[in-house]
Amino acid sequence: IDQMLQCSESLIFFLLCVSECRGQISVTQSPSTTAAQPGETVKINCRTSRDVTPCVSWYLQKPGETPKLLIYYISTLQSGTPSRFSGSGSVTDFTLTISGVQTEDAGHYYCQSAHSGPVLTQ
Repeated sequence: IDQMLQCSESLIFFLLCVSECRGQISVTQSPSTTAAQPGETVKINCRTSRDVTPCVSWYLQKPGETPKLLIYYISTLQSGTPSRFSGSGSVTDFTLTISGVQTEDAGHYYCQSAHSGPVLTQ
């Protein structure tokens, strides 16, 4: 049943966010790089050129791997995403927070607006 609900949520996200595509949106992340010690809190910001609520997702890509979905609908954790990850924000400003970062969290983080199509910005 949980898997069916997950698929249902994904389908709703796709229908809501992708079907509302209305032209090009630019997405900017900051900082471009960051370093942290284990246990620290890390925040990554994402700004879009117009209102994309609630169609924001966060991905983590590790070397040699495809991007892994962490968060969708701004703050909904994908199944398997550790609770130290959280998402927040609205309209054009969004934040990924890692509370108590771990060494295994190292990688490239991407913010994506489903409105902007399949392009991920690092």
